[in-house]
Amino acid sequence: MAFGHFSDNEAYESAEINVTPLVDVMLVLLIVFMITMPVLTHSIPLSLPTHKAESPNQTEPTAPLRLAIDMDGNYRLGDQMVTLAQLRTHLSSQVKINPEVVLAIAADKHVAYDYVAQVLAAARDAGLVKVGFVTQDK
Repeated sequence: MAFGHFSDNEAYESAEINVTPLVDVMLVLLIVFMITMPVLTHSIPLSLPTHKAESPNQTEPTAPLRLAIDMDGNYRLGDQMVTLAQLRTHLSSQVKINPEVVLAIAADKHVAYDYVAQVLAAARDAGLVKVGFVTQDK
């Protein structure tokens, strides 16, 4: 520290830098970075898909099974009318042929949910894992 003397009318100003506020700010920044750094380096493990080279014997995906449900609860698989029991047996046989088969359900806007729930239960019981819902744009 520099000490000066005071004379009668002369006031001396200190030419030194006051580093106390600088040290305070640096300590606060150090604490903030110490707290936030573990949060920034936290990672979430992901299992991302990898690209498989196309092999010549790779089969094309099959077309989905299209099921339409009208507001009366009638089921139409493709172009033919089926009952719920027939739908169950058909889904079971399709899953045995291709476990990756997709069921696309197109239900009428006014159909009771019970009819759709029965189809979802039948698909689950048959072992179907891929179910989609068909919608229409206005």
